[in-house]
Amino acid sequence: MNRSVFRFARYFSTKKVPTSVTVNGQTYATDSWTNVPASIVALTDRQLHLDQNHPIGILRSLIENSFKGMGYTFYNKFKPVVTTFENFDVLGFPEDHPGRSKSDTYYINEKTLLRTHTSAHEHECFQKCSTPGYFISADVYRRDEIDRTHYPAFHQMEGARIWSRSELGDSLHEKLRQDIASIPKVDIIVEDPNPAFSDATNPKQSYMTDVETDLVSQHLKRTLELLVNQVFNEAKKSAKLAGSEEPYLNEPLRVRWIEAYFPWTAPSYEIEVWWKGEWLEVCGCGVVKEQVLTNSGIEDTIGWAFGVGLDRIAMLLFGIPDIRLFWTLDERFSSQFTKGSITTFKPYSKYPGTTRDVSFWLPDTDKLPLHENDLMEIVRDTAGDLVESVKLVDQFVHPKTGRKSQCYRINYQSMDRSLTNDEINVYQERVRDILSSTYEIELR
Repeated sequence: MNRSVFRFARYFSTKKVPTSVTVNGQTYATDSWTNVPASIVALTDRQLHLDQNHPIGILRSLIENSFKGMGYTFYNKFKPVVTTFENFDVLGFPEDHPGRSKSDTYYINEKTLLRTHTSAHEHECFQKCSTPGYFISADVYRRDEIDRTHYPAFHQMEGARIWSRSELGDSLHEKLRQDIASIPKVDIIVEDPNPAFSDATNPKQSYMTDVETDLVSQHLKRTLELLVNQVFNEAKKSAKLAGSEEPYLNEPLRVRWIEAYFPWTAPSYEIEVWWKGEWLEVCGCGVVKEQVLTNSGIEDTIGWAFGVGLDRIAMLLFGIPDIRLFWTLDERFSSQFTKGSITTFKPYSKYPGTTRDVSFWLPDTDKLPLHENDLMEIVRDTAGDLVESVKLVDQFVHPKTGRKSQCYRINYQSMDRSLTNDEINVYQERVRDILSSTYEIELR
């Protein structure tokens, strides 16, 4: 979707909300910030990453099992409700950051929300973790566009490891080298043409020496190479057992490192894997910025962190074409997967889809503005998972009046049954009614 043209004002519509919201058995008072719908609250009880027979849970377990006994604590039972301090403030989000907007985030009330990333628990883990490193796995929530790869609930895994200068003293460098040597070696082809840091393109932090930066980066890269090796070679093995003879299964695994930028690490990197004839980004990572550690009460310490989207990787490994399938309760989906095994999804639905367009003139500036995520939420609230995608297909400015018009195409397609024109027409009219009554737009 084109986000650069006619960017909508970030504002969530005012609508009647209940006096309280209950999430995972805990009740919270609501206020003018409340924008989380009941359909999203219902997802918080699913905890797909803890289901050992679900693709998300299988992938999580595979990664965790690869790092057991290597100095990590595994956190995967954090509840999804967090404070704005945990989700934004302690991580250094500026007050005007788009992520704080009600158009991007599901708020329970002004100070409480559904976490938008696993980093919301970083502060607690850095403070309380008794091992040098940790992994966090969790469901996270964001108001977003609607298509086959985006869903308002998805799953992340992040990891971190630190070394205390004050505790290790002069033995810091030796300890880092020992920890690097202890990581199991993997038989993969690695392309890493760039130095650990570059003043021009990937600068290090001034509080760390060149040697510290290089050693921490080495430990980070060897760790993620191990992760990629375990996950993707397991996928190859499972495909062979299933009888696949695709050429890529007999090729050595290849990864490459590229420079990147992330707000909370420096230097920063991305690791990509060569998979089925193309380079795929696996995750972003880097050396943790000093301020992130300081905000968690950790002084004179160095370390690394990474983050990976489990849903995207699981879709690739299990051959799942639509992210909505992760959330289906249809046994034709769930029966295909078993703990500890990566198997290729066999489609069971060939039900045709149908499209409807909704066109409108955008409201004047003195009226309630419409953000694209508000439109997505209206469609999602109305038709739920019967909507495969919503795309902006046309927009123009009237040459005489200067009024702006947009047209969105809604693709209705069930994964489980055929849809009738009559029921789709009901959903479409409801979407049009809500748009016109809430935002005073002029439908076309």
